[in-house]
Amino acid sequence: MLPDALEQDLVQVFKLLSDETRLRILLYLAREGELHVTALCKRLSQSQPAVSHHLALLRNAGIIEPRRDGKHNFYSIRQQRFVGLISEFFATVRDPETDAVEFDEFVLSKSE
Repeated sequence: MLPDALEQDLVQVFKLLSDETRLRILLYLAREGELHVTALCKRLSQSQPAVSHHLALLRNAGIIEPRRDGKHNFYSIRQQRFVGLISEFFATVRDPETDAVEFDEFVLSKSE
């Protein structure tokens, strides 16, 4: 079983990731490391207010963090928080004998 606090955090993260725009934001940030709002707007073909709304939801959940540089707000993934949640989830559901998570024929394992 998942601890209650971890379960609540994971539910919030998975709800946020169920939105295509927010998932794409995280994918861009994971790939690029850091992007400013204007760059995200161009990549997503969305307005600045729409993108800022999604960024605020991700920021409030502690998944991303902002950095101000001049007139631009840059965003990046809070590695410790996001990776920590996902790692805790997989540590809880993994098979202790194989140290992997199995979904039918799909096997996810951690590399050292």
